[in-house]
Amino acid sequence: MKAVTWQGKRDVRVATVPDPTIQEPTDAVIRITSTGLCGSDLHLYEVLTPFMTPGDILGHEPMGIVEEVGAAVPDLKAGDRVVVPFQIACGDCWMCLNSLPTQCETTQVSGEGMGAAIFGYTRLYGAVPGAQAEYLRVPQAQFGPIKVPEGPSDDRFVYLSDVLPTAWQAVEYADVPEGGSVAVLGLGPIGDMACRVAQVRGAGRVFGVDLVGDRLRRARARGVETYDLRSFDSEKELVAAIRDETDGRGPDAVIDAVGTEAHGSAAARMVQNASALLPRKLSGPLSERFSVDRLAALHTGIELVRRGGTLSLVGVYGGMADPLPMLTMFDKQLQIRMGQANVRRWTDRILPYLTDDDPLGVDDFATHRVPLADAPHAYEMFQRKQDGAVKVLMTP
Repeated sequence: MKAVTWQGKRDVRVATVPDPTIQEPTDAVIRITSTGLCGSDLHLYEVLTPFMTPGDILGHEPMGIVEEVGAAVPDLKAGDRVVVPFQIACGDCWMCLNSLPTQCETTQVSGEGMGAAIFGYTRLYGAVPGAQAEYLRVPQAQFGPIKVPEGPSDDRFVYLSDVLPTAWQAVEYADVPEGGSVAVLGLGPIGDMACRVAQVRGAGRVFGVDLVGDRLRRARARGVETYDLRSFDSEKELVAAIRDETDGRGPDAVIDAVGTEAHGSAAARMVQNASALLPRKLSGPLSERFSVDRLAALHTGIELVRRGGTLSLVGVYGGMADPLPMLTMFDKQLQIRMGQANVRRWTDRILPYLTDDDPLGVDDFATHRVPLADAPHAYEMFQRKQDGAVKVLMTP
C-alpha cells in the first residue's frame, strides 16, 4: 500500500509499505477514505525529530470502511463505516472506565513513561503505524472505532477522530460560565473549532488571537472577536486591549491552542533545532531530560486570563525544563487543565451537533482536499501557513 512516511526533518515521502494485517483478536483493518493533517503532525515534521525513525508512517485522523475484524471484535463487521480516534484504548481498564482513555492502562507506553499509544506519533507513544495511508491496522477495535451512518460526506464525521473532541475538551476544561468570556490563542484547526464549540455551548463573548490573516478572517466570519497579533507592539498591549473589553479583568477563561510552535522565543527555537541536528543516540535522551518549549502563547494566557479564571492548554507541549511564572500563577489563583483529548468520553455529546443543520460548520471546515500522493506539498504548505491552509484532508 501507499503511505506517508517520515524520513527526516521536513522530509516526508509517500512510499510503498506492507499492507497491515490482523495480528491480535482485538484488531481490525480499515480501508481509509479520508485522513487529516493535524497541527500535531508538524511537531514531528520539525520539533520532535529525535523521537522519530526513518520510515515511520504518519497520521492519526482517519475514517474509512472496515475490511476485516479479529475474533474478539463483536460490534464491527466488514463494510461498516467508522471514524478511528487518534488514541488507542481498551475501554475496560480503570482509566478507561473513569473516562481517561488517554491514560489507558492496557496501551500505556510505560517504557517511555507515557500514556496511551497514539497512531503515527513517535516511539514515545508506541511507534504505532499511522493513518496517512491506504489501509490501517486498528488495535483495540472492540472499543475505539466510532460507527457513523452512510450518506453524508466524510467531512461530516472525520473530525471525530481528533479535532472535534480536542476542541470540545478544551472548552470543557476551560469551564466558561454561561454567558461568560473566553479567549482562544491560535486559530489553527483546533483553535478555530474551539471557538465554534464555545459559541454553541453558550459563551457570551469569544475572542480569537492569531497572526495569520486568513485564519483571522475565517474566525471573524463566524462571529469571533479577532485580534491580529501583528497589530500590537507587545504582549502587554494585546492583553490590555482584551481586558478593556472585559471590564478591565480579562476573560473568564483562556484556551492555549498554540503549544510549542509559538512564535516569540528565538533562544528556545535554537535549542530545539540544535537538538534535532545531534546524532540520534544523543538527541533523544537530551530532549527527554532537558527539552524546552517556545512558551510565548502560554505566558500570554497566564497574563491575560482574569484572576480566579481558568487556563485550558490544548496546544501540544513537550518540554521537560520549561520555566513558568509560578508567582503570578499562584497569586492570580489560576486553575489550569491540560492534556490529550479523551476522545470516546466526548463523542456521544458531539454527535447530535453533526446534523444537516451543521451548527459547527464541519461540512466546509477543510480548506484543502488533496490526494495522498500530494502529502509532501501539503505538509510544507501547512507548516508555512500558505494558501490559506487551516485544515487539510487527504484522500488515499
